[in-house]
Amino acid sequence: MESKLGKIHNGDCIEGMNSLPEGSVDLVFADPPFNIGYKYDVYEDKMAAEDYLKWSNEWMTAAHRALKPDGTFWLAIGDDFAAELKLEAQKIGFHCRSWVIWYYTFGVNCKYKFTRSHTHLFHFVKDRKTFTFRSEDLDNRVPSARMLVYNDRRGNPKGRLPDDTWIIPPEVDQTYALRPQDLEECFQPNESDWYFPRVAGTFKERAGFHGCQMPEQLLGRIIRTCSEENEIVMDPFSGSASTLVVSKKLGRRFVGFELSEEYAKAGTTRLDQTNAGDTLTGAPEPKMSAPQTWQGKANKKTRQQQAALAAKPAAPVPLDQRIAEAINDGLLAAWKSLNAVGTVEDVLNDEATADAFYAKCEELGIPGSRTFLAERLSGVVSQLPLSQAAFCFSDE
Repeated sequence: MESKLGKIHNGDCIEGMNSLPEGSVDLVFADPPFNIGYKYDVYEDKMAAEDYLKWSNEWMTAAHRALKPDGTFWLAIGDDFAAELKLEAQKIGFHCRSWVIWYYTFGVNCKYKFTRSHTHLFHFVKDRKTFTFRSEDLDNRVPSARMLVYNDRRGNPKGRLPDDTWIIPPEVDQTYALRPQDLEECFQPNESDWYFPRVAGTFKERAGFHGCQMPEQLLGRIIRTCSEENEIVMDPFSGSASTLVVSKKLGRRFVGFELSEEYAKAGTTRLDQTNAGDTLTGAPEPKMSAPQTWQGKANKKTRQQQAALAAKPAAPVPLDQRIAEAINDGLLAAWKSLNAVGTVEDVLNDEATADAFYAKCEELGIPGSRTFLAERLSGVVSQLPLSQAAFCFSDE
């Protein structure tokens, strides 16, 4: 096996994988041809459906054989055969852990259907119970809403694992956004639909010799999470060699297969120019690194108008309104200090908790009887948006 490592082997991947010792690879990442007619260097990506599925079963079977008993397999595939290949992989013996969606902007524009702007990423394991998933590694965790939104002391200081779905909350009026960074509430790094821009032709990251190139940061998330340093990563369809480049940067050993002699040579050159410890290309969190649409040059006049409106002195707030707002803020502060879970009524039914709440209200100088304070708190909480009231009702 050692003689195979650190190289891109020019040849058929099925033969190549079957030549490896059985159970010798820790992680496989495969981005195979999608069977949509794309013209590669020495391969035209258009088979009859039954032939494509038969071939897919053969190469995934070879990957399954090469993987260690606790190995992990990631498959990138388009819409046309995503469901079929998931079923084929499961027939072979893989178990699906996650079905991730990679979302990107600047998808291929379509005339008679919605623009395709995503790829499916299937996370399979060979054994249901034993596999590498570095959930405690801080590089693979993200801050929780408890920490970022509510400053809740119950939040784990180590953060949390990413979610697997991004949801646009009901407070958002529009049903779409031009670009992901226009909505702060969706496409967070802690979820399973991942936003990374495609490696477009104008990008510095672009290798230039291959038409289909995966972003390094996306590959980095997979390799960091599902393999340990010095373990073996295999790519059956090396292509632009991005999987192997990222593996080398992250201190993994690697082996790749590529049918095209030209791509294999160019990928080898790219590997030779890569060193262990090199920084991954691209933004780790691209949504945060790019300006929002409204910040563009075309919106300069709109921003100037908004600034002028903001500069106007606000009308004075009536005294009774200011008093009411102060009472409401104080009630919420007293409630949050309890770190309680449940409705207002349920929590205040506990005598000790209720005493603590009313004592805090007294400390904050909030006037009124216990009945008044409880009823006022219920009214305040009921008027909050769900995203702000969540701490009152859930222990998630």
